[in-house]
Amino acid sequence: MTSEWQRGGGDTVVRDDWPEEPTPVLREWLPDNEDPARPTMVVATVDETGAPDGRTQLLTAWDASGFYLHSDDRARKVTQLAHEPRISLTMHLGADAHQITVQGVADPADAEELEWAFAHRSPYLQQLAWQNTVEFARLPRLDRVKAWEDFQADHPDGFTAPPTWTGHLVRPTRITFWVGSTVTASRRVEYTRSVPLGPLADSSWTVTQLAG
Repeated sequence: MTSEWQRGGGDTVVRDDWPEEPTPVLREWLPDNEDPARPTMVVATVDETGAPDGRTQLLTAWDASGFYLHSDDRARKVTQLAHEPRISLTMHLGADAHQITVQGVADPADAEELEWAFAHRSPYLQQLAWQNTVEFARLPRLDRVKAWEDFQADHPDGFTAPPTWTGHLVRPTRITFWVGSTVTASRRVEYTRSVPLGPLADSSWTVTQLAG
């Protein structure tokens, strides 16, 4: 039985003794929260008709409670989550032929986390939080370029968070790790629990290995 992570031989990662909870795998697969190179993910919510609605955005961070994402409080997904907090995340870690999918429930992030998240955004994304509005999007391109440059010039010391800045904590009930391979079949290792509360590193998970 393989007892440690190994790379090479056509398998991106070889492991047979998967841990009883998902935290060690998340630490191995995801960058540190201080790393500015954030993974992108497809965020799927449920609209007012019950249909799925997806879009791609950054994973801000993750911790013992779950996974964090941020946006403008006028965004469609924020309205959808207020009515139906169930959500799914799909992270494609292409360099390692990995995928992580998460099903869970989204709660509003607290004020301290919102402040941390905005401070860790790039200057471009901080400015985008202010100017990414319907009114701005409808301007002609040259007007948008000038408005962007003028806003930068008016804020030489950087940006604070706008009042519309918001975020969510996704507390997972299911985390699935997809492991790619070039020498054998891909496979999935799935962690499930019935209640999306408590830390990730607890004993409430059931681990199942599935076909890829």
